[in-house]
Amino acid sequence: MIIRSYPNQFFEAGFVYTIIKNQQKEGKTIMKLLLISILLTIISCNKNENNTSETKLSEAGHPRILLLKGEEQQIRDLIDSDDTWKKMHFAILEKSTSIIGKPVLERKMTGRRLLSVSREALLRILNLSYSYRMTGDEKYLKRAEEELLAISRFDDWNPSHFLDVAEMTMAAAIGYDWLFEDLSERTRMEAKSAILTKGLNQSKNSKYTWWLDSDNNWNQVCNAGMVYGALAIQEDYPDLAKEIIDRAFETISLPMEAYQPDGNYPEGYGYWGYGTTFNVLFSSAVEKALGSDRGLSATPGYLETANFMRQMVTPTGGNFTFSDCGTGTNLKPAMFWFAEKTGDPSVLWSEKRFLEANDYSKFKGIRELPAIMIWGKNIPLANIKEPTEKFWMGQGANPVAMMRSSWTNSKAVYLGFKAGSPSVNHGHMDIGSFIMEADGRRWATDLGSQSYESLESLGMKIFGKTQDAERWTIFRMNNFSHNVLIVDDQQQRVDGYAKIDRYSDDENFMFSISDISGIYNGQLKSATRGIALKDLKYTIIRDEIETLGKTTKIRWQIVTNSTVELGEKEATLTDNGKVLKLKVQGCDNIEMKTWSTAPPHSYDAENPGTIMVGFECEIPANTKEAFEVIMIPETMGAQGDFLNKTLAEW
Repeated sequence: MIIRSYPNQFFEAGFVYTIIKNQQKEGKTIMKLLLISILLTIISCNKNENNTSETKLSEAGHPRILLLKGEEQQIRDLIDSDDTWKKMHFAILEKSTSIIGKPVLERKMTGRRLLSVSREALLRILNLSYSYRMTGDEKYLKRAEEELLAISRFDDWNPSHFLDVAEMTMAAAIGYDWLFEDLSERTRMEAKSAILTKGLNQSKNSKYTWWLDSDNNWNQVCNAGMVYGALAIQEDYPDLAKEIIDRAFETISLPMEAYQPDGNYPEGYGYWGYGTTFNVLFSSAVEKALGSDRGLSATPGYLETANFMRQMVTPTGGNFTFSDCGTGTNLKPAMFWFAEKTGDPSVLWSEKRFLEANDYSKFKGIRELPAIMIWGKNIPLANIKEPTEKFWMGQGANPVAMMRSSWTNSKAVYLGFKAGSPSVNHGHMDIGSFIMEADGRRWATDLGSQSYESLESLGMKIFGKTQDAERWTIFRMNNFSHNVLIVDDQQQRVDGYAKIDRYSDDENFMFSISDISGIYNGQLKSATRGIALKDLKYTIIRDEIETLGKTTKIRWQIVTNSTVELGEKEATLTDNGKVLKLKVQGCDNIEMKTWSTAPPHSYDAENPGTIMVGFECEIPANTKEAFEVIMIPETMGAQGDFLNKTLAEW
């Protein structure tokens, strides 16, 4: 009965079986794998026979994902009319041409991950497919087909680390869909079989699908990858496609809720670039292929997250670094989808600076780069206006506040402050931390993330969230490397949480205040930190604490790339001829200090060119104390004074 119902599936699996049997030296191993593939195909079809999903699949032929047939001309018109987009287009063509000279991808693991190969596959196939569709040059088609065949013939796509499967499935789906009419019959059959057996069917195995219940970037990436696979082969497996798509609509709502209420992405700048980009790839694809995203884009905070990212890029061109994120920045194509969706080109202000660069080579490593030509084709770059608001605050799982003195001056003062909890996804013990820039220099910084593989290769378990987790032995992840208060040389509490309690966007005195007592539970009776930008010229950090029934040592510190000269309750920071004065007001026994950022363990990353500066003091039992620190950039002519006001008076 199954054979009568599903002759096409048997034909396809048998076709792939035959051609690979004739080509491979290791015939027996390959045949075993293909027999498993055939069985998976039968099981998939059988399970989906009675699916009653109401999803209406796309009635369009190929291509149906992201860039529909005929839309190439809109991009050509854009290229002809705008030099910036012409430059971007040729950067993509140059990248595609450079791929042709490289060896075809092979299945090479890095530790427990195939992810670097999956990401390279997505970059190559998307760039090559775009280049062929835009130029018709057969060299791009030929190489894209070679890459598509290569990944389709991998033994598997490493489902134990499902991000690898997700990105590989998306790569295969785009190549299959965008090039469908010009691919050989053999390539179509092999790619379709791989998408089904190595991608979609693996997403139905409960051993690999914990991400369906998660609220982090894994959910966004994996659901997007599976939906692309489902859309690509929907005409041959309509019931399975409906099942995968319905499941994605239901479960991707979990990480989308993490943007609530204001658009703050709790995993930081780098993971916004990962999770949100794939969420946008999902949103854009289903809107085009199915006509709707079922209202998901109306989730509170989702569209507002573009404002969050615009503020995250600092005057020096870095980012407000927190959690497992590096310090660098790059063009974010997904921001153009938000600009088009909201009708607000001003959210692209921080992206505009990247487009104004003379050298676009930095963009060539962005694997979704061709999508910027799709999402940006209706946005006149001249309409990207300077934002009016210099302050932004977002609550949520990892609340942040950001303020600046100017949007146009690269030497502007910038202050970023975060509350939250170490127990968020990819979180650090950085509650109460801040970064500060002025005069084109970053004076208070964050060391950023450490390579996961450098730690996992040693057998370390680095994603635990309990207080005794091995994660917190890693220097860059615990509080000893962040711009926070340290109490009696103890770690921050992972079960604590701090929101932003009060704030002001008044340009004469922008500030944010957070009660961080829960982060120091059992260490202090209370702790509150306020940070402020005064008169758009200098910054103020005020801490108010109350000790428990014992003498308590307090350490106040920041990480800096500067050279440091200590004085009496002050320090002079010097960086490339620029000078910043750090002055302290508080109890009499304050001792100014510096601390090394040298790795305390063999597994910790090096931190060259950095040092910590601050002070220590001892506070008697059951005592209230306050510290006020002002950071004055010398060349701005600020004569910064202590505010001498309690946080309640701010």
